[in-house]
Amino acid sequence: MSLRRTALRGFTLPELLGVIVLTSVLAVFAMPKLDSALGFRDDAWRGELIAALRNARQTAVAHRRLVCASIATSGVSLRIAAANPATACTDPLVGPDGQSTYATGSGTATTLAPAGTIYFQPSGRATTDAAGSTAGSWQIGITGQTAITLLGETGHVE
Repeated sequence: MSLRRTALRGFTLPELLGVIVLTSVLAVFAMPKLDSALGFRDDAWRGELIAALRNARQTAVAHRRLVCASIATSGVSLRIAAANPATACTDPLVGPDGQSTYATGSGTATTLAPAGTIYFQPSGRATTDAAGSTAGSWQIGITGQTAITLLGETGHVE
């Protein structure tokens, strides 16, 4: 009768400790790189947001129509009025990629103060209402980024 020895399968303690140490060392070097990569993503979102607002203003002036901008963490949507004068934006203004969302958000918290839709008038002014009676100024905050300022009287974005 032969005795068969069954091998136990698994990892030894030194092997497990080696993997944990190696993973820890990699994490120390990889985390700062990952953090800077996320910073680039937020920089890109800020740039896309500025470009979308500038495009909304330029389109309103060039087409002599009302353009409405809606800003959320998920992205920026632009709409344009079908005719001038108008009290509402009825048609989507497609972005550079042909989609109805002009810019797609990075997932970073984005706030608009005061909240609501921004209405770009055919004159280039940014107002709080479609009729264009009240010019406003907005602060757009993105976590970890310099705030974007939109001046209502001129429609200038900085």
